Amino acid sequence: MMLTVEADAGRVEERLRSGGLFCPFCAAVLTGWGFARPRRLRGVDGLVLLRPRRAVCTGCERTQVLLPVIGLSRRADVVEVIGAALVAKAAGWGHRLIAQLVGRPASTVRGWLRRFAGRAGSVRAAFTALAVDVDPGTAPPLAAGTGFGDAVAAVLAATVAVLSRWPGLRLTVSPWLLASAVSRGGLLAPARAVELINTSRLWAGLW
Repeated sequence: MMLTVEADAGRVEERLRSGGLFCPFCAAVLTGWGFARPRRLRGVDGLVLLRPRRAVCTGCERTQVLLPVIGLSRRADVVEVIGAALVAKAAGWGHRLIAQLVGRPASTVRGWLRRFAGRAGSVRAAFTALAVDVDPGTAPPLAAGTGFGDAVAAVLAATVAVLSRWPGLRLTVSPWLLASAVSRGGLLAPARAVELINTSRLWAGLW
């Protein structure tokens, strides 16, 4: 299973040692349990090297890969690059122009867009619910005119709600880091494979 954590590996280790990371299933403390295979993500300005930590729950004994929040499950690019592509698509850009914008192959970008489009309804519903949950005064996002655009608008609205309730997070939270965090890295994963939103311990060990 996958759990998102902050990108600072030293802080992750500190939280594992101090009992500051918790199982998303039973809320017991997680402890270190080796490492997952190293990964190379294509970042905004070059490669980002990751060696994700693994953890095991002291309660239910489930194991977790602790994926830094900058990444998504089974994706070779950082979430900020993918998010920029999704925003451009919501604004009406075609996949070839988006590929030029983010500097990625057109086939890769087309794959991101198709997967997100297939989940657009559930993404819109989940992030709208998240916005209302953290800030009941949040106004529903304005309809963008397409299911894809409505889903992106919901992610942005949820971010506004989070920053309204916790303004101290402003320097560390972007819409796509938030999307990675609350989807446990599964924003573009097959719908049957992951739970889209996990808010039970949303901020534990993350920001």
